[in-house]
Amino acid sequence: MALKKSDLYSSLWKSADELRGGMDASQYKDYVLTLLFVKYVSDKAKSDPYSLIEVPEGGSFDDLVALKGAPDIGEKMNIAIRRLAEANDLQGVINNADFDDPNKLGEGKAMQDRLTNLVSIFQDIDFTGSRAEGDDLLGDAYEYLMRHFATESGKSKGQFYTPAEVSRIMAQVLEIPKDAPRSTTVYDPTCGSGSLLIKVADSAPNGLSIYGQEKDNATWALSRMNMILHGNETHDIRQGDTLSDPKFLKGEQLQTFDYFVANPPFSVKTWKNGFDKEYGRFDGFAEPPEKNGDYAFLLHMVKSLKSDGRGAVILPHGVLFRGNTEAAIREELIRRGLIKAIIGLPANLFYGTGIPACIIVIDKKEAASRTGIFMIDASKGFEKDGAKNRLRPRDMRKIIDTYLAGEEVERYARMVPLSEISDAKNNHNLNIPRYIDTSEPEDIQDLEAHLKGGIPNRDLDALGEYWDAFPNLRDELFRPLREGYSELTVEPEQVTKVIEESEDVKALTSTVSKAVEDWWNSHRGQLEAIDSQTRPQQLIEDLGDDLLEKFRGRPLISEYSVYEQLMSYWNDTMHDDVTLIVGSGWVDAAQPREARITGYDNKKKPKYESADLVFGTGVKAQRWVTDLIPPALIIDRYFADEKAELDRLTAEQERISQELQEHIEEHAVEEGLLWEAVNDAGGVKVKDARDRLKTAKLEDAEADEIAALNTVIKLFTAETAAKKSVKDGMLQLDTKVIATYAKLSEEEIRELVTSDKWQTVVAGRFASEVDTATFQLIRRIQELGKRYDETVDDLDAELEDLQKKVAVHLADMGIQ
Repeated sequence: MALKKSDLYSSLWKSADELRGGMDASQYKDYVLTLLFVKYVSDKAKSDPYSLIEVPEGGSFDDLVALKGAPDIGEKMNIAIRRLAEANDLQGVINNADFDDPNKLGEGKAMQDRLTNLVSIFQDIDFTGSRAEGDDLLGDAYEYLMRHFATESGKSKGQFYTPAEVSRIMAQVLEIPKDAPRSTTVYDPTCGSGSLLIKVADSAPNGLSIYGQEKDNATWALSRMNMILHGNETHDIRQGDTLSDPKFLKGEQLQTFDYFVANPPFSVKTWKNGFDKEYGRFDGFAEPPEKNGDYAFLLHMVKSLKSDGRGAVILPHGVLFRGNTEAAIREELIRRGLIKAIIGLPANLFYGTGIPACIIVIDKKEAASRTGIFMIDASKGFEKDGAKNRLRPRDMRKIIDTYLAGEEVERYARMVPLSEISDAKNNHNLNIPRYIDTSEPEDIQDLEAHLKGGIPNRDLDALGEYWDAFPNLRDELFRPLREGYSELTVEPEQVTKVIEESEDVKALTSTVSKAVEDWWNSHRGQLEAIDSQTRPQQLIEDLGDDLLEKFRGRPLISEYSVYEQLMSYWNDTMHDDVTLIVGSGWVDAAQPREARITGYDNKKKPKYESADLVFGTGVKAQRWVTDLIPPALIIDRYFADEKAELDRLTAEQERISQELQEHIEEHAVEEGLLWEAVNDAGGVKVKDARDRLKTAKLEDAEADEIAALNTVIKLFTAETAAKKSVKDGMLQLDTKVIATYAKLSEEEIRELVTSDKWQTVVAGRFASEVDTATFQLIRRIQELGKRYDETVDDLDAELEDLQKKVAVHLADMGIQ
């Protein structure tokens, strides 16, 4: 069975759990990532005779497996990993973790068991086919671990990871030509774990020549492993402080590159430590302030860029508006036309800081003729992800599309002329809110409407996107009242019914459904043709690009909202499905498999992953997992009659159970007909009823009690029989279902997956966008209707009426 992304993630995080307690997350990442590396290169060497990584005898993962349970397992693991490092000139890269450290791994048996369990977790993972072309499953898993390590490490130790979403945006804004040769260079002077460089290289079909420098030795080692895991074995990543000891030199000058990307540490106060040579980095610029290194890094990158090069760097927003020396540097950058674009990002995206940051795009090629800076304010597009914010697929795609189009988007993006930036008012201040107003229009209370009634036409006109989508609906809901005001034709409570039953809404729903069907059908052949050569990432890019085109310009339904629905389903389910099919083929991927043991409870009984079909109980039960085709799809297509009968039996059982419950609740009360049958727990069981019936007959009890007891016993008996019928029906249906999988043809499997599963879910998600839009319209109209429902005169009249009633009551009480 091919390796699913979700299963790989689960296994890797379980390996981290083995290490918790003895060390900080910033330390146990070294152990997990080292074993990840050894397992991956060992599997790759078995399947790829041209692998650039040599796995020597005594230095493979199989050698680690042979050490399981050994009393000296830690010492021998260190030796095996060192052999692998020495064979590939990776000393100090993959052998930094000490597997024989009792302070971190425990002593004696504790270390032995912990390392044995750790090796076992990786032993169960098969990376042989994990790198389907164009879809780096292993690299994604590495990023998954890095993200979680960054989260758990906290502020001081999270700087080694840049969120993948931001990395993808930066890779796209570089606009690297599709035909760029592999000799094209990309450079990151503060490369951390290398994620930015990898994303840029992956965006170029032919790959790129990667260069980077990283100050921290441990993080440098991570970047080296990361490069190899991502298939970039020929990288050139060097260790050292970029500002005080740049490693990429050409004579006495800095080496230059075609592109750069970077996420340098924000506002470093010690950047001048060891700094004794400029290498021309500040030529024509003021020297950056001693206590803030943001512009020192930026000017280093500018100097390291070829005369026609382009780069993207993440910096804190302060670089856009801080004064003094930084203002002078910013003015010179603007004067030279070096800044092509600025993209404002949401706050709290990055590990290590919560402050908002921006992407600054540097472009030397067209600097001399540049007349403006393209600005995007993307600060409001994100979702909460635990303690951090995270860019959604829709947010990333909107940023990229807007940047590449270079077109103005209201309250989001505009091309700001250099003349406006440099005028007396702005004086080279690049703070984005100066140029883009992202504030939503204020919801103004209309005094005349409160006095005289009616809904202001201004508020209705503001709903223009809805009236464009529903051209007749406004006239259905409103009629003119007086100049500038309208009134509802129905009560606010009836607005929902009118809108939901509107022909306009039905027409939009039908149009969206048809667009989805056309889009899906245009890719059906591509989906049904998935095989071992399919590149999953290319597949979803094709689907996503075409979906955006199909919905671009449509009223009310944003192309990015449906894109988000597609990408969410892809990430949750469809990617794993496609990976299974690519790795195993349609038929094998569709077959049920036995549920895996995930651990053991305190009594050493096994715990299993969630199963879709279970036959029997306890340890002897047969548990089956259906990764690709859930049983419900088989039932709906092949056993609809059996399912209908089971539903009927279930409904009948629920009816009997409800009747039984109501009978007991009515009569099992003090002095009730079933009171003598109530047990010590306060309830009535069938045995209680039978025992009381026997006694009641001997006591010649009243006929009503006898009848009530007979009724409850009859209902208990009927419920038991009904439950057995349901259980038998479920077993019969499940038996038919499990037998059906092996009989399915490849054509039937394709139809079940592409139509019954994928298309149905995607179409339902897209339809929910129409529901969401209509709900928002309903809520707004009801709000306006209730806001102006009562005028001041109405309230005065109501007050006068209440005063009269109070006067009457007072008079009745003799109070004048």
